[in-house]
Amino acid sequence: MDTKPWRDRVREEDALLEQLQTLTSQSAARRAAALIEGVAELGSVYAVAKDVGKSWTAVDNAIKRNKKKGPTKADPTTTA
Repeated sequence: MDTKPWRDRVREEDALLEQLQTLTSQSAARRAAALIEGVAELGSVYAVAKDVGKSWTAVDNAIKRNKKKGPTKADPTTTA
């Protein structure tokens, strides 16, 4: 049975991990946007949390984590 050299397998897995991390980050941002929309509709983080069956701290933290992600230092649209 021929297997790929271990270095090639490591590179492939690193690329896959990077792709998964990007997808996870994008999903978290979309989820936070939906939670923010829920807060606007229902009036509070607590009401959204109750509606989706999560703790209010989990909902609040998800929203806060997304709000913290602003422009990065590498972003040319930021001003110094």
